[in-house]
Amino acid sequence: MDIRYSTGPQDVKRYTTEELRKEFLIENLYQPDRVTAAYSHVDRMVVLGIMPVEQALPIDQGIDVWANFGTRYFLERREAGVFNLGGPGAVEADGETYSLDFQDCLYITKETKDVVFSSRDPRNPARFYLVSAPAHKVCKTTFISIKDANKRPCGAEETANKRVINQFIHPDVLETCQLSMGLTQLAPGSVWNSMPCHTHERRMEIYTYFNVPDGNVVFHMMGQPQETRHLVMQNFDAVISPSWSIHCGCGTSNYTFIWAMGGENQAFDDMDNIDIPDIR
Repeated sequence: MDIRYSTGPQDVKRYTTEELRKEFLIENLYQPDRVTAAYSHVDRMVVLGIMPVEQALPIDQGIDVWANFGTRYFLERREAGVFNLGGPGAVEADGETYSLDFQDCLYITKETKDVVFSSRDPRNPARFYLVSAPAHKVCKTTFISIKDANKRPCGAEETANKRVINQFIHPDVLETCQLSMGLTQLAPGSVWNSMPCHTHERRMEIYTYFNVPDGNVVFHMMGQPQETRHLVMQNFDAVISPSWSIHCGCGTSNYTFIWAMGGENQAFDDMDNIDIPDIR
């Protein structure tokens, strides 16, 4: 498991591009028949990339759970959200199997002991993207398809940010402890995923970008509003966004991204908007 310790805005001002990428960017998440994990000490969020091809993979494959979490099993004191970003697959959670097609989601509650991931076709393997946050109460493991997500159209063609926010793991959809996750789809011709940008001091966020067409990239914006930086991101990359940082991006084409949040509250609109002329 790759461990990322939290850093403050004063240090980040002096980071080189290489240092920024090493600190915040998560690459190469999907390796055949392997669980790839990154643990961020920013609100103790964990990101997993799971790509079963020839075999089913347990959630803790290659992870020393006791050394990293001090628990007997991965989700003893955690909850998790899973999206499938590849071919058809399945997640078995404590004996119950859930089929996930492309862009479907599964919320897995705290105290789920056995979680196993598999693909339906090795020639078209599933790509499971998982984010886990600490949890203090048991909720209900719930499957949410892309068609059943709570949809919030926003933005406009004139500002190149016409998009649909699909809320999956969200108080308007189901009860969780602290984790919130959703999937935002940009319309053709739109490239900004959130502008004007914002911060939310009470919550951190993790993004992953996908459906990025070949030969294109996303410029992920971060840093304090008057000390902005950027990371160039490829298809399926993820990025850690601390609460003090803006988080928005601009692609060389339209794309899709998943946001995951954890922190003090689950109020989706609890954000501090930044006026565009004030950005530096």
